[in-house]
Amino acid sequence: MAFDASQDETQSSKTEAPAKGARRPWKKYFIILVLLGAGLFYGGQRLHGYWTTGRFMVTTDDAYLTADITKISPEVTGHVVAVAFRENQAVASGDILFRIDDGDYKNALERAQNQIAAHDETLKRISAQIEAARTAVTQAEANRQAAEATLKNARSTAERIRSLNSSSFASTAQLDDAEAALDEAEAQLASARATVAAANANVAVLKAQYAEAEAANRGLELAVEQAERDLDRTILRAPYDGVVTNLAVEQGDLVSPGKILAAVVPTDTLYVEANFKETQLAEVTPGAIAHLTFDVLPDLEVEGRVESLAPATGAVFSLLPPENATGNFTKVVQRVPVRIELPAAALADGRLRAGLSTTVSVDTRTADSPRAVAGSSAPGSATGS
Repeated sequence: MAFDASQDETQSSKTEAPAKGARRPWKKYFIILVLLGAGLFYGGQRLHGYWTTGRFMVTTDDAYLTADITKISPEVTGHVVAVAFRENQAVASGDILFRIDDGDYKNALERAQNQIAAHDETLKRISAQIEAARTAVTQAEANRQAAEATLKNARSTAERIRSLNSSSFASTAQLDDAEAALDEAEAQLASARATVAAANANVAVLKAQYAEAEAANRGLELAVEQAERDLDRTILRAPYDGVVTNLAVEQGDLVSPGKILAAVVPTDTLYVEANFKETQLAEVTPGAIAHLTFDVLPDLEVEGRVESLAPATGAVFSLLPPENATGNFTKVVQRVPVRIELPAAALADGRLRAGLSTTVSVDTRTADSPRAVAGSSAPGSATGS
């Protein structure tokens, strides 16, 4: 009986074991179903995202922050007497960056000012001479009028003497005296008239000298203005707010026009230049919203706007443009620079720098129609059906 009891227990344990094992496959099926559901949910969301947004986005990582950097170069020659900034220092518009020795330019300005002062005295002298010449003309005119009166009187006397002489009431000697007086009066009138003409000519000559001196005076004024400009150019100032860098000169160096002394990089007018493939440009137009991320700040996303598209591909402006009219031609997808404007708020903290890498995604739904931007077909062209 004892043997039978142990045998029954063994058989019962064998019958319970398959029952426990039979419930385990359902757990595996449940896990598989959960994972499959999660995958379908994730895939559905990705598909939904692509269908609603992703298919309208044009993306490139060939994009960089860019700034219109100004190179600081002198316009006059001289020794640098002061460097008024440190490398990578923020400056405001109008701040002094360099001072060039201005001794020679001060002397040039003083010399030009002295020349114009001396020329002003010359103008005053000629003006006084003109007034004196005009007075001489007035005097000559008075003498002419007196000579005319004398001539008139001499003519009347001569005619009267001739009449009396013909009637034997005046002697021949009296007639000779009257005619001599008439000739003398005529000579005096001619002399007076010549004096008036000479006086007028003298006035004209002096006026011409004054005009010539005035023209020369304008040249001297320009010389003073140029000397003042050269003196002002001995001080080099920041053209706008930014950061000055790339210092290439030290105090005491001799500089001349054309030498690059430093560069000023604006911090509030940065923009993005994205190089899109030509196959991506069909619906990238000005005004479209662009989403930008930056390698330097992975968590920062900025919303910009497409400002303009370059009129040519980047290869056209390269140092050695490609020559495709050759026997060994290989087609390469070209890239066109697209300028993207950044909001002022993104640049306010100064963390973005020119040259940093950027990833740009343009939402083509937010732009005007490419046909509207490009315009209708050009004159003389035909549109296909």
